[in-house]
Amino acid sequence: MGLELAEIFRRYGSAYRQKYAERLLPSHRRAMRAIEQCRTEALGGQVYTCPECDQVQYSYHSFRNRHCPKCQNEKAQEWLQEQQDLLLTVPYFMLTFTLPAALREMARSHQSIFYNLLFRASADTAHRLAQDPRFVGRQLGLVGILHTWGRNLSYHPHIHYLVPAGGLAADGHTLRSSVQAWRPARQNFLLPVKALSKIFRGKFRQALQKTALCTHIPAKVWQQDWVVHCKPVGDGRTALKYLAPYIFRVAISNRRLVKLENDQVTFRYRTSDTGQLRLCTLSAEEFIHRFLQHVLSKGFVKVRYYGFFAPGCRLRLAALRQQLQNAFPDCDESGDAEQGQELTASALAPILRCPSCGQAMRLQQSIQPTGRCPP
Repeated sequence: MGLELAEIFRRYGSAYRQKYAERLLPSHRRAMRAIEQCRTEALGGQVYTCPECDQVQYSYHSFRNRHCPKCQNEKAQEWLQEQQDLLLTVPYFMLTFTLPAALREMARSHQSIFYNLLFRASADTAHRLAQDPRFVGRQLGLVGILHTWGRNLSYHPHIHYLVPAGGLAADGHTLRSSVQAWRPARQNFLLPVKALSKIFRGKFRQALQKTALCTHIPAKVWQQDWVVHCKPVGDGRTALKYLAPYIFRVAISNRRLVKLENDQVTFRYRTSDTGQLRLCTLSAEEFIHRFLQHVLSKGFVKVRYYGFFAPGCRLRLAALRQQLQNAFPDCDESGDAEQGQELTASALAPILRCPSCGQAMRLQQSIQPTGRCPP
C-alpha cells in the first residue's frame, strides 16, 4: 500500500494541533480527526473469513467526512444518478468565476462571507446578462460548485457552473408551452466573458460594501479585470460526468502522494498551462496547512442550484425536459436508462472476496468502536 493522507496526519497532526491550538478552527479539528481515524479499528468494523482457505480480512468503518479521500470514492456515482432528472437534451456550457488573488488572503480568514458572496454575485451576473435579448433573452439554469484549490494545493477559490445552452421564459407560460418558452443559445456561444467580468466585479463590490470588510480591500482590485471563463462541454451526460469530480474530489488524493521523507511530503501535480507532471515538496507542517485551508465549515453547501434548476422550479423543469425530448428525438439521451442501471449497480454493496482464492468471504464477528464515531 502506498503513502496515504491519513499516515501524514497521524504522524504530524498532534504536533500541528499543539502549535496552532488557539487558531485552529473546529472544522479543521473535525477533519483531522476524521482522516486519522477513518477505516481504522477506532471506528469499529467487521471481521471476515474465507471458508475455503481460512484467510482473515478486516473491514473497518468510514468516518463519512467530506474532506477525507477514503470517504468520497462512491459518492460521485451516487450524485450522478440523482441528477438524471435535471438532464436536458441540449448542449451545455461551463461558466467559471474566479476570485482575484488580491482578495484571497481575506477570503481565507472570512470564508463563509466570501464564499456566499462569490455564489450570489456570480449567479446574479450570469442571470442579468442572459436576460439581454442579444444573447439568450431568457432565464438560465445553473448548477454551481465551489472549488477552492489549485493543483499544487494553493488557495484558489472559484465556482464552476454547469449551464444548458439556452433559457426558459421566467413566467407567462403554462407547463404545456415550455418548449415555446425555451430559446436556444447560439452555437458554441453563451455569454461574452468580458461583459461577465465587469458585471461580476461590480456586483461583488456592491455586496461587499454591505459588510465591514470592504474598507480593508485595496483599491486596485476594483480596477483590474476579473477572470471569467465560458466553454462548451458537450451534452448533458458528458457535462455531468465532467462536473462530478469537482463536487466530491478532496484537495489531494492518496494516489498523488509520492513519499514522506525527512519530515517532508512530496506529491505530484499537473501544471495547468502545459499539462506536464511536476513534483512539489513541502514540510509536513506546510502540507497540513495547505490542506486544511480547503476544509469547509460544517453545514456549508458547496453545490447550489439557480434559475430553472432551483428546487422550486422542478415541475416546470420536468415538463420542459419531456417536451424537449419529444420535440428533438434525435437528441434523446437514450443512454440515460443504461447509465442509471450501471450507476445503481455500482452503488450496491460488493461481495467481499478472498484475495487468495477468490471465494466469497463470510462475516465472522463485529468489532466495536474504541474512538469517537461520526454523528
